[in-house]
Formats: sequence, structure tokens, C-alpha cells
Amino acid sequence: MSTLALLPAMLMAASIATAQITTTDVAGRPVQLFDASSSNPAVLIFVRTDCPIANRYAPEIERLYNAYASRVEYYLVYPDAGESADAIQKHLSDYRYTVPALRDPKHALVKMGKVHVTPEAAIFSARGELLYHGRIDNRYLSFGKAMNRPTRHDLENALRTALAGQPVMETSSPAIGCSLADIR
Repeated sequence: MSTLALLPAMLMAASIATAQITTTDVAGRPVQLFDASSSNPAVLIFVRTDCPIANRYAPEIERLYNAYASRVEYYLVYPDAGESADAIQKHLSDYRYTVPALRDPKHALVKMGKVHVTPEAAIFSARGELLYHGRIDNRYLSFGKAMNRPTRHDLENALRTALAGQPVMETSSPAIGCSLADIR
């Protein structure tokens, strides 16, 4: 197939890769993601206030934020349209999060990140290309069955690779958590 024949698909891929997404934070202020002028990747961690698995990950999510926030755009994402701003603020306070939080009630970020459960992570390039999606680590073997300590740190490994400018070889890993199918 000629390069000319591939041009429409290449142009469409380029426009998707440089898409700038505007969403809102918990207070309703607009937040722009995927700024092509930035070189920082974006890490989105999808959580729910009522998910015990996501809540158990709060210390690890906060640790990763503190370790990498100076080099990445890092956000918690609340995809449940039924969760009020007050409930989210309480959740942030109860779990001592300092991570900035976004709302995604229409699931635009959920779709972009190929997210199905909470907690689940997605790493995007500064241009909005999905580099990794999946679990934070392998602490959960199945729903209700967890190890005391993980042996693989999938999100952190992918993040280190992306920050080193290398291609992420393991682009996804299955996450165990609370389904997003039951929220509106």
C-alpha cells in the first residue's frame, strides 16, 4: 500500500495523539490534559469512594505521587457521576490524599485509558498517547484474595520506563477491583 493511501489514517492518528482534553477538578474548575508543549507524561489513577480495594491502595497511590509528581502530571480520577463533590472531598481527606483529583462523569478518560475497574492506572504521553493501562501492582491475585506485599510494581515500572524515554514493553496488565460497569 502506498504512503499516499495511508495518509488519512496517519493524519487521524496524529490528531488523536495531540488531542488536548479538558475536564474538571472536584471544585468544577477546568483542567487541561495532554499539553503537546510539555514533555511530562500524565498518570491517571481511577478510584471510587466506595471501593475497598482502591481505598487499600491509598498509601501506595500517595507514595507514587510524592515520588513522581515533579516529573509527571498525576491525578486521581473519580468516574462515578453519582459521587458528589463533598463525598469526594471527604474521601480525599479521610485517606489523606494530596493528589489532585479530577471528575470524569461522562467516562471520556475511562474510555481513553481503557479502564474497567478501580483502582486502575493509565499512563499517557504528553501528547495523549496511551502508554500503559492496568493494575498498580500484583497485590491482588483475584477479587478477595490479596498478598501482604506485591512482587511486581507494574505502574511504577512502566512509569520509570516512560520517564527514561524508552518504549513501555508491557503496555497493559489486568487489574482487580470494583467494576465501573455498575456506575452511571
